[in-house]
Amino acid sequence: MPLGNRFPRDGYGRQGSPHGYLITVELILVRHALPVRRENAAGPADPELSEAGLQQADRFGAYMAEEQVDAIYSSPLTRAMQTAEPLCRLTGLSVTVVPGVAEWDQHSNEYIPVEELKASNDPRWQEMLDGGWNSEEDMSEFHSRVIDSIESVINDNPGQKVVVTCHGGVINEYLAHILGLDDRQFFYPNYTSIHRIAASSRGHRSILSVNETPHLRGTGLPVGLFHG
Repeated sequence: MPLGNRFPRDGYGRQGSPHGYLITVELILVRHALPVRRENAAGPADPELSEAGLQQADRFGAYMAEEQVDAIYSSPLTRAMQTAEPLCRLTGLSVTVVPGVAEWDQHSNEYIPVEELKASNDPRWQEMLDGGWNSEEDMSEFHSRVIDSIESVINDNPGQKVVVTCHGGVINEYLAHILGLDDRQFFYPNYTSIHRIAASSRGHRSILSVNETPHLRGTGLPVGLFHG
């Protein structure tokens, strides 16, 4: 869903300043593909991608490789790392792991796709709708590490197009930060959805698009909660 005009591919955009051009990063946040359900007796669930999820990741990688990507980053969780793999393979770029963009449930011993919770009318689905926070990590701590980590990626890549494979909660947190929203978990990012942000060297952050999934169109693969 495009929200504005893209800046030139060279990564520079004029801001109407008498001082000339500002260096702009195109930051691309990507939610991971569909993982398997995982419930452990102990220890983090950290599920791998499902068969459909691996196909989603392949489609995403082929689509994004058509653009001039300069760097690839990922959450350390398996589902995010596996989502980045096809793009790394096609571009020849290696992935840089960023612990600070791991999801808020990274230490949970279970992972159940939200679609399954909704379909079974699981009480945890209603808890999510009511804004429940089921994490060992404090909300303010999660906010701080996500914002600090993404801003570090921006600062390390002036004038570049950068992809970060991460999680729905992380994407919500950063976009809500840009928009100044109190409700930080305000929308549902689809699987392998693309969210583009223009980040200028003067600290301006603009959301260019949200929930792009053209690579899944017509494939029959699951997209997410609200699309079959």
